[in-house]
Amino acid sequence: MTLAQTTSEIRVQQSPGYWASVLNRLIREPVSVVCIIVLALIVLSAVFAPLLTSYDPSIGKVTMRLKPVGTPGHMLGTDELGRDMLTRLLFGGRLSLTMGLAPVGLALLIGGSLGTLAGFAGGWINAAIMRTTDVFFAFPSVLLAVAVAGALGPGLANSILALTMVLIPPLVRVAESATTQVRTLDYVEAARASGADSLAIIRVHVLGNILGPILVYAASLLSVAIIMSAGLSFIGLGAKPPTPEWGLMLNSLRSAIYSQPLICALPGVFIFAVSLCFNLLSDGLRSAMEVN
Repeated sequence: MTLAQTTSEIRVQQSPGYWASVLNRLIREPVSVVCIIVLALIVLSAVFAPLLTSYDPSIGKVTMRLKPVGTPGHMLGTDELGRDMLTRLLFGGRLSLTMGLAPVGLALLIGGSLGTLAGFAGGWINAAIMRTTDVFFAFPSVLLAVAVAGALGPGLANSILALTMVLIPPLVRVAESATTQVRTLDYVEAARASGADSLAIIRVHVLGNILGPILVYAASLLSVAIIMSAGLSFIGLGAKPPTPEWGLMLNSLRSAIYSQPLICALPGVFIFAVSLCFNLLSDGLRSAMEVN
């Protein structure tokens, strides 16, 4: 492949036409379309929860506790304190999705920047960043998240910080690997020879070529973040009662698992559905962006 062909290819990849083609390929996959629809419905129902229900998610009636699914006025029944389950699931989606999306977004920004810097600069900068990152890989991700959240204390902000710290290292490694492969290509060397500064080379020539694998990997981490955030809330290190959050709801409903197993399973069903959709959507995005 000649220098002109390589440069032309990367310019096409950075152009709006490339992203339009990615979207076209993505929406041609039935599984991806179904996942997008399901996720859109869950997100919209969480955003417009106050308009979809008249109940308060934190207030219930003791006389209405643990009513089964299909109870008049309570489509999905009530929880152990008589609170409407549908209302709590809708409002709980706000926190659960935030605790899943925010850590990945922050980790993508921080980890992607550090990995790109390490891969492009090389030398002692690469060694310092990557050896520091390797320290985090010495601990299982779940154990590290629990340890950090336990040290910081329960709460939404602390959970997001703990999950961000866990997700940064793998994104650093992916970004560093992709950047290392790109920095030696002909069009980057040509840009250096033409007198372009490092920031311009990274912004114009490097990011366009590494954005695909980084975004695909970050999308695959969304399902992991959703499950881990629910796990932190389940063990008392995430959201605090009476805040509606899917993981916390699973914990509070444990005592009713034998009397109302269906109601107890509803938060888990939502967690599973969202995680599965993000996982399948990341696979579809990988195929659409033609990332190996």
